[in-house]
Amino acid sequence: MSYVAVYHVATPDTPNKVLTHLDDIASTLAEHGVRFERWQPAAIEKGATDSALIEAYKAPINDLGYANVEVLNVIDQRPPLAEQRCREAHAHFFIAGQGLFSLHVGDYVYSVRCEKNDLLMIPAGMAHWFDQGEHGHFVMLRLFNSAEGAKPALTGDTLAERFPGLDD
Repeated sequence: MSYVAVYHVATPDTPNKVLTHLDDIASTLAEHGVRFERWQPAAIEKGATDSALIEAYKAPINDLGYANVEVLNVIDQRPPLAEQRCREAHAHFFIAGQGLFSLHVGDYVYSVRCEKNDLLMIPAGMAHWFDQGEHGHFVMLRLFNSAEGAKPALTGDTLAERFPGLDD
């Protein structure tokens, strides 16, 4: 189930609120320029190639206006958590699996659990991190305009280490 848990940075163990309804998630995140929505699933054959996955979602991808799309297909990897920022807005669409994006906005962290058919668009410059869990598995489209602008720059903040991850 998709959700957003809102934490104050001083209390990373206890969320102030947890929202599970799509409209509530979308409206809460929209207050900070973040877009969250659920797309209709496309017909995809098992073992589809990256180009077939992109083609299956061509119309909604084109509507977003991003110049580049890449497929991230991750099985059982766990990179370290680190807060980062990207110079340009970027989006993530989950074709399969799940992941937890945490967005650092002022004195709050918005932990957004995304799953199949969820789209999350993160504005340029917003501090965030991603946790795929101990045994991560997902297929995700990452949308961006330029490789350089979407390249994350670490903030140096260790905040990510204090907040619950996907498996917590």
